[in-house]
This record gives sequence, C-alpha cells and structure tokens, in this order.
Amino acid sequence: MMTVVSQTPILTTHRLILRPWREPDREPFARMNADPRVMEFLAMRPSREESDALVDKIETHFREHGFGLWAAELRRDGAFVGFVGFDIPSYDALYPVELGWRLGVEHWGQGLATEGAQAAVGYGFQTLGFPEIVATTVPANTRSRRVMEKLGMTHNSADDFEHPLLPERHPLRRHVLYRLPQSDWR
Repeated sequence: MMTVVSQTPILTTHRLILRPWREPDREPFARMNADPRVMEFLAMRPSREESDALVDKIETHFREHGFGLWAAELRRDGAFVGFVGFDIPSYDALYPVELGWRLGVEHWGQGLATEGAQAAVGYGFQTLGFPEIVATTVPANTRSRRVMEKLGMTHNSADDFEHPLLPERHPLRRHVLYRLPQSDWR
C-alpha cells in the first residue's frame, strides 16, 4: 500500500511504515549512528551534528528526486528502527541509484531490513520505473549480503570495486555490488 504526503510517499508492509522523517527521529538516529556495531562496516561514526546533517540531506534528496531513504518505524508501536530506501551516489558510480538500509541493533535478525527493502524495491520498479536496482557493501558484511540475496539480487565479482571516497589501503575500501534487474524481480 502507498500514500503520498508532502511529496514523500509512505510505504507500508506487514510490520513497517516507511515514511518521511520527523524531528523526534533525530535522537534515536544519532544513537544508532553512535553504535559501533551498527557502523562496523561504514567508514565513519557521525557526531550528533553530522547525524542531523545526514537527515537534512535525506530530506533534501526526497524534495529534489521524489525518492530517498525513508525513516522506518514499527507499525505496532511507532518505534523508530532506522532507514530503508534509495540514494544517488555522491561519487561517479557505475550505477545511478543504490538501495540501502540501516537499522538499530535491537531490530536486527527479525527480517525487518528485508521486509522494508522489498517494499522499496517494489516501489522502485513499479512506481519509479528503475530498470535495475543495486546494493553495495564490504565483503565481510554478511548480514547485508544475506538481505541482498533474499531480495533476489545477484553478485558478480567482476562488479566489485574500490570505493572512491575511501583512501587506498583503507580496510573498508573494497566493495561488492549486487544487482537486481527489473526483469528478474518476482
């Protein structure tokens, strides 16, 4: 199911609402970003100010492109769990848009990332008309790779790359890329 409020679509799943960001989301998002377990495979752990700036950037992305990284909340109690959605890479990438998610540790292992990502993928193909959706991570991030595989994405090592925003020899520079062409969806 999808509704649109203030230009930002709202997606619902069995357990999640993917919606525009709200001011009260900033505090739990900053706590999540300060958690070394959540940020294990990301290059930096943002300060509170950097975390808030990321929310501002996400909101601007929605206004400029009509899609982005939705705030994810639990339908049962409205708890903020993280984000799921799409982003346009800030570097010269071989792909125009990337699917991503970040959830607080207390929400891991419940299938929420997969559930939210499935809703985003459906929206990306059916509404936005993306011909293909990709997701990337570091090789060691088996949790995210498992989500990608559950979505039906496939990995070809020929697509792996060195992340251009990270310095040479950085331990997280190597990235794997998973693809899902619209023709392979469902």
